[in-house]
Amino acid sequence: MPNSLVAIYPGSFDPPTNGHLDVISRGARLVNHLIVAVLQNTHKNSLFTIGERAEMLKEITAHLTNVEIDSFDGLLVDYAVRRNTSTILRGIRSVSDYETESQMALLNRRMRPETETLFLTASAEHSFLSSRMVKEIITLGGDASVFVPEPVMRRLQAKSHSAKE
Repeated sequence: MPNSLVAIYPGSFDPPTNGHLDVISRGARLVNHLIVAVLQNTHKNSLFTIGERAEMLKEITAHLTNVEIDSFDGLLVDYAVRRNTSTILRGIRSVSDYETESQMALLNRRMRPETETLFLTASAEHSFLSSRMVKEIITLGGDASVFVPEPVMRRLQAKSHSAKE
């Protein structure tokens, strides 16, 4: 398709939340092809492997025909070159998210000037939600089922159960 817009939505997705799924669904309506790219974030302790996160994302986005799940390490701008796109999609929940994400967008554009970042503000019902908070709820024995898709909740319960044994 000529002039088709391909965007990358990068993140650690550990675990994928309803907020992530909302950004993916809304982003998929804006572009011809959305690549949800799972990255290994060295600054976070991961609960799930990259493979497990990719599997969950494939399951919860199966209804979105223009969404592809992939993974990468290294610089996002280098991954964008490999995927032949210059468009990055990011979700924004708060002013602090905007500050961090705008710095990253400017750094990416400085490293690769044709890079553009599209920001989607979080839906109100997800504006407070983070993967870190979901993991904390689960660790403390709480119910996170309203914050994550059902397939993710099953895996969280399995991880929690196996950690207690």
